[in-house]
Amino acid sequence: MRGAGAIVARVLAETSAAVRPGITTEELDRIAARIIRSMGGTPSFLGYHGYPATICTSVNEEIVHGIPGKRVLREGDVISIDAGAIWQGYQGDAAVTVAVGQVSPEAERLMQVTRQALEAGIAAARAGQRLGDVSHAIEMVARAAGFEVVREYGGHGIGRAMHEEPRILNWGPPGRGLRLRPGMTLALEPMLTLGDYRTRQLDDGWTVITADLSLAAHFEHTIAITENGAEVLTTAQH
Repeated sequence: MRGAGAIVARVLAETSAAVRPGITTEELDRIAARIIRSMGGTPSFLGYHGYPATICTSVNEEIVHGIPGKRVLREGDVISIDAGAIWQGYQGDAAVTVAVGQVSPEAERLMQVTRQALEAGIAAARAGQRLGDVSHAIEMVARAAGFEVVREYGGHGIGRAMHEEPRILNWGPPGRGLRLRPGMTLALEPMLTLGDYRTRQLDDGWTVITADLSLAAHFEHTIAITENGAEVLTTAQH
């Protein structure tokens, strides 16, 4: 899974670096596809339940599962790039939200807090703790900043399949749920909004947006539970 994670980390680094006003989301998808193939991996998303692209590109009010296409990024947009790769039968999955040029202070803060919520979730993911402790840690960071947490979508177990049990909420009380133990591998992915937490799906059958069209941000890492805390697998160091 470290190998899969390293591929995903490079995809996110290079696609993020390519984000600029004037680029299309399908150009970012092509970059991702080239990197995954060149590193000997297979895209996790392409063909998954019929999904038509290598990565997900979700812009502004789009939360997750945005399909790359002809859309041109504009100054002031924010874009979530979600990538998955398979290496030797194992999966890696991660996401970042990136500013397109100069963005509003509130957009910058939303991205910063969402990243901090992910970091809080990772810090709480320790052997002996409950899954609810992770969910609660993520929610508390969001609430302290005045942001809403998307409730219908969240993290998941990951391994030989991209989506495995358990489902991981980004909200809820601590001290509940599965007890974490060494060897578990999880994908944590907080999604926060500037407005309401409610969502709706577009007619393409994939793209999920905020119901009130407020801005959203999304960050994700694949982690492994160890005796010494959580190891982040979707980083370039692997």
